[in-house]
Amino acid sequence: MEVKVTKENFNELVNGNMPVVIDFWAEWCAPCRMVSPILAELAAEYDGKIIIGKCNVDEQRELAMKMNISSIPTMYFFRDGKVVDMIVGAMPKSSLKQKIDKNI
Repeated sequence: MEVKVTKENFNELVNGNMPVVIDFWAEWCAPCRMVSPILAELAAEYDGKIIIGKCNVDEQRELAMKMNISSIPTMYFFRDGKVVDMIVGAMPKSSLKQKIDKNI
């Protein structure tokens, strides 16, 4: 499942029963646009096992600042409300799958 992440739903998502990957991105970011369809595919493949969230840093500046986002794309992996891993920069699908598998 792919979900739009906002400051309003952030805590509920990361503290839920399912592991969460949040992609901090922006429309103008070329590497972000490369990763976006890969994450959509992974959201479908891992449906029911993980939530993949998308947080537009231009629309959610406060949340991006709270998470210390300085480069995009940045992906945080959460389990039980805690950050368990992160990725900065674009990665191929196989590498993202390995990270997801390691963290679910």
